[in-house]
Amino acid sequence: MRLQQVMLRAVCAAAFVVSPASWASDATIDRRIPTVPVLPPQPLPVTSSDGVPSPRANTPRESIPIPDRWRLVEAIGVHERWFDPYNQNTLKADRPLFDDWFLNLSLISDTVIEPRKFPIPVSPASGRQPGALDVFGGGRQDVFNQNLILGVVMYKGDTTFKPPEYEFRFTPVINYNRVSVEEDRVLNTDPTRGRTRNDQHIGIQELFADKHLRNVSDSYDFDSLRLGIQPFNADFRGFLFQDQAFGLRLFGNRASNRYQYNLAWFRRIEKDTNSGLNDLGKKLRNDDVLIANLYRQDFPATGFTSQGVLVYDRNHEDNSPFYDSNGFLVRPASFGTERPRQYDVGYLGYNGDGHIGATNLTASTYAALGKETPGVFVDQSSDIRAWFAAAEASRDYDWLRLRVSALYGSGDDNPYDRVSKGFDAILENPIFAGADTSFWIRQPVPNIGGGGVSLSGRNGILNSLRSSKDQGQSNFTNPGIALLGVGADMDVLPELRVTTNLNHLSFVDTTVLEVARAQANIDKEIGWDASVSLIYRPLMSQNIVFRLSGAVLLPGDGFKQLYGDENAYSVLGNVILAY
Repeated sequence: MRLQQVMLRAVCAAAFVVSPASWASDATIDRRIPTVPVLPPQPLPVTSSDGVPSPRANTPRESIPIPDRWRLVEAIGVHERWFDPYNQNTLKADRPLFDDWFLNLSLISDTVIEPRKFPIPVSPASGRQPGALDVFGGGRQDVFNQNLILGVVMYKGDTTFKPPEYEFRFTPVINYNRVSVEEDRVLNTDPTRGRTRNDQHIGIQELFADKHLRNVSDSYDFDSLRLGIQPFNADFRGFLFQDQAFGLRLFGNRASNRYQYNLAWFRRIEKDTNSGLNDLGKKLRNDDVLIANLYRQDFPATGFTSQGVLVYDRNHEDNSPFYDSNGFLVRPASFGTERPRQYDVGYLGYNGDGHIGATNLTASTYAALGKETPGVFVDQSSDIRAWFAAAEASRDYDWLRLRVSALYGSGDDNPYDRVSKGFDAILENPIFAGADTSFWIRQPVPNIGGGGVSLSGRNGILNSLRSSKDQGQSNFTNPGIALLGVGADMDVLPELRVTTNLNHLSFVDTTVLEVARAQANIDKEIGWDASVSLIYRPLMSQNIVFRLSGAVLLPGDGFKQLYGDENAYSVLGNVILAY
């Protein structure tokens, strides 16, 4: 500060000396020497606890080095906590682990408690319930299922602006399940195993590597290749094929993401019987799925996405019989001639999802064409000619959404004519008409007296008469399904949603059931499926979710002829905790 004052006086004195007008007198000289104001003392730079000095008032610009842009917040005193997934966290890929490699860890606890009741056959040896008719036993069951899901994702690249250059994903699932029933031989072919089953399994649901091949535009349109166990859904609502199979997938997009495509080959993995998870302890199934699809956004209207898809399923599991871990025969199904068979079937489909104006719309249709050898009820080969269609429209009114649903899967009208007309999927998991809150979609109702198969599989809507949705083969000789339903989603609170559904179900053609059951004139009506569910998210996020639902099937004439007039029900309690 003193140096500044001395220099300023020197400059002013020099200016006076060279100015002739200032030579009048000493007094004038004294008066014209400028006085330099004394500036107030300037505070010394303040250094924060992190070693970063505060900027000085008389410094127009000052820069300090920082490690990288992700750690900038630490330089001003904001530190991360590894257990907090909402704020800065390296374990949640908020900043790189090193260079531009990111790590994302997740942990999910999924707990299900499920009391249910539906028709159950009596053991061939005996029935436990007084008054049992040696056909239907006590149908009450209690299910407890616990999944612990660990997700590990490692990827390279800044995904804020572009797809990752490399991605590695590993997702193991630890499962424990417990089931209690009222009859022997429901849970195992050995009646001495009792009426309660405890089981556990570790499944690998994802294990793949993803390589970003190239960018094809300034908008980061790209091509990528993925190899390994990976999830895939052939359409928007899981009608045809939704699985975590081993495969090779080429995918990408074009025209600023207006078009997306997939070219994929999958070989299906054997499932664990009781958990439904992948079982890598068994060899891969002789079941190959080839898929090609193309998505077009904003077609035919803005806000609506259309998809065309071609799927080929080559199933050649016609060797030795395959029994599940509970001792039941699943391939070939204990149905019809009970002979090993193979099939080659192609699916041509269109799917759409989005909104047209104020109306939300989902639509799907498939044609299934192919050949199976032999047929289910004939020794010769049979041509597959089946089709499927579904649509769900909804409209929002503030906090209320009203829905209308319709679905049709063709049925076989003659199991002996060497033409299989019943539609079946590869592995369905439909998010439609109430999804797993619906009784008919959630529960596998056995075809008692007509073979060791179920009308519809667990978390399935098609009446495909398969031995197992997860481990069995597709069956195109079935009675078909027709559904009409209405529903409503009500956001009562930001944290609470209430959903109701009422669906009317019927068979398309009951000829196959009449042949299998040796029972004539079975009516087409299955009945009314009514359900209600509550979803509560206390944090208004997916980190903590409580779900409670109840469903009842009010039997129609066809269901009564098959199972009697007793109501069937299902209750689902679900708690999800996610990190």
